[in-house]
Amino acid sequence: MPGFNQILAEIQAAQGDPALGNPFDYVRRKYIGLLAAKTGRHTIVYASRFLQGGPPGLEQLVPITDEDVQGLMATVQGGTSDKLDLLLHSPGGSPEAAEGIVSYVRAKFTDIRVIVPHLAMSAATMIACSANRILMGRHSFLGPTDPQLFIQSPLGFRYVAAQAILEQFDRARKDCATPSGLRAWAPILPQYGPDLLVTCENASELTRRLVHQWLREYMLADIKPAKRRGQMVRRLADFLTDHQQHKTHGRHLDRATLRSHGMVIDDLERDPDEQDLVLSIYHAVTIGFSFIPFLGKIIENHLGCMFAKAGMVSPPPGGVANEPPEQPSTAQPEPAAQ
Repeated sequence: MPGFNQILAEIQAAQGDPALGNPFDYVRRKYIGLLAAKTGRHTIVYASRFLQGGPPGLEQLVPITDEDVQGLMATVQGGTSDKLDLLLHSPGGSPEAAEGIVSYVRAKFTDIRVIVPHLAMSAATMIACSANRILMGRHSFLGPTDPQLFIQSPLGFRYVAAQAILEQFDRARKDCATPSGLRAWAPILPQYGPDLLVTCENASELTRRLVHQWLREYMLADIKPAKRRGQMVRRLADFLTDHQQHKTHGRHLDRATLRSHGMVIDDLERDPDEQDLVLSIYHAVTIGFSFIPFLGKIIENHLGCMFAKAGMVSPPPGGVANEPPEQPSTAQPEPAAQ
């Protein structure tokens, strides 16, 4: 099975052949094409750079945004299959943008499989809920879908869970019944705007409604009778959106946990050849993010059509920005599934 170091060595070997063009593109596209040839499905990689870090400002290119629909428009074209494999690696982003992406992709494909090689969190988990089924390995995780608000506080701008704000106000309402409690909360409450509670309630309701709708219409659509389907949809949607249960928005939810709540998941390991190809794509993508400091996001199909989001970053001293070292400096860890 090709691992991280083997894919890196393949990229380095390709660098010595000018006829192959950019070595990162060549190796990544090779494995995307092989996966599509094996499955016969239209294949799109939708991956963001969020584990490798990067220069200041690059983090703005990483989240799911409305602009990503443009990338999907470019990469949906040219295929002949009504079945889609969406290889998804993302920290999440805008629920509204996720809604636009799902609406567009679902208008183009009748059968969608979301493949999670490592992490698809938050709004990316919401997108996964619109699939017919999800493909995950032992090292793959989804995350809670409770919404986060970007608010200004005395500590600066920060992301805060909408449900955490609602819980905090509920606690404050109880504590402020006494003079001592009121004095304790007085310096804290003014930092929040007058519409914050309604905003939090609306954001939580929208997120839960979208997850509920997509599970009912797609992933769990074949569950009979309708009453049982409704119960399963509510159970899974409630679990994914329950901040009080998960305690943190970054909680990693593995496939066993998700299955126990009704999510339809196939094991990546059940087909070793498919597993090899998926992980080879993932390694090739993450190596590109590691060695190309200005690259923030890739949306690319098996036909070589690519939409990339990149920032303006100066090359490092003494070398080209996208040039990998001749040899890896240290051994790289392999995913647990290997």
